[in-house]
Amino acid sequence: MTERSEGIKGHAPVVTPSDEGGPMTEQVSVPGIDVPHLSSWLAEALPGEGTITGIDLLAGGRSNLTYLVRLENRRVVLRRPPLGHVLPTAHDMRREYTVLSALAGSDVPVPAPLALCTDEDVIGAPFYVMDHVEGRVMRTPEDAADVTAAEARALSERLAEALAAIHLLDVERAGLGDFGRPHGYMARQLKRWCRQWESSHSAEEGGRTDEAYDRLVQRLGERLPSDGLTGLVHGDFRLDNALVRLRPEPEIAAVVDWEMSTLGDPLSDLGLTLTYWADAGEADRTPTAVGSTVTSAPGFLTRAEFAGRYADLTGHDLSHLDFYVAFGCFKLAVILEGIHARYLQKATVGEGFDRIGASVPVYLDRAHQVLDEGAL
Repeated sequence: MTERSEGIKGHAPVVTPSDEGGPMTEQVSVPGIDVPHLSSWLAEALPGEGTITGIDLLAGGRSNLTYLVRLENRRVVLRRPPLGHVLPTAHDMRREYTVLSALAGSDVPVPAPLALCTDEDVIGAPFYVMDHVEGRVMRTPEDAADVTAAEARALSERLAEALAAIHLLDVERAGLGDFGRPHGYMARQLKRWCRQWESSHSAEEGGRTDEAYDRLVQRLGERLPSDGLTGLVHGDFRLDNALVRLRPEPEIAAVVDWEMSTLGDPLSDLGLTLTYWADAGEADRTPTAVGSTVTSAPGFLTRAEFAGRYADLTGHDLSHLDFYVAFGCFKLAVILEGIHARYLQKATVGEGFDRIGASVPVYLDRAHQVLDEGAL
């Protein structure tokens, strides 16, 4: 298998072909992109890079839309908000661009940001472009078919190191001291995601998950941690939100998808990472419509080992990690409810959205199980 560049979530790309390497015609339609207007804007923002020869809607589209834009002299990646129903406070392009700019050149590997556009008249929404990073998105065990056990273990360790680098970042020195309000972070997160649930919860669903949801909100509220650790939080950290390279040595080429980043409790990131993480023999633990199962392939660290590696790197106390894993399940359930709402409005781009709704009660039930058993 050759190294490849893909999108964030793992669906097959929707490709808009170029005209044999020449400029795209104005008649070509790309969901979420006004090609002629984008062409004019790029000519000013990136002078000398040539005209657009093609645009691929990269795998995904469940959150912000990500496109590979092929210019005559280089490739860049464009990010814009999703089509249709957009949750309040989500999908802020300026925040994504700000954090990428702050992290450029740090120990956290990120694509270099190139230009931000807040003029919605260009393509219909704010967007930004960043450098194209060569790498692989690893999501399923099949994606790891050519990965040795030793490479899988090393890749797990590099991922833990990337997460630790995010959380150990000196935010003041990086210029991110006012990027969020870490005081009371988890309490605000609980309120925020409750509001998102109410915003997204569709009447067509008939309240199918209300009882489990209401009970979970109560249980999480009773166990909210006091303010302690603070730092930069990615907000959706997992292996398939990274571009990886295996050779000559396994590495995280870039951490991507920073749309939920802020300042807050770093353990919320770890809890969500472990929510996605599948141990060996658990390929069916995560619903196939969401999350990564590649970590169930031979050689990857277990959830407990990954958490232990993170603790060694950061020195953080993980005695209440079960709360953060349960909160990760809760947060993911709410996010999926929002995606399901967009699907019902026929405002999604890509495949697999018909299965999203069924995953919501799975994650609510898993959160209760984690809190009941105190296990990862």
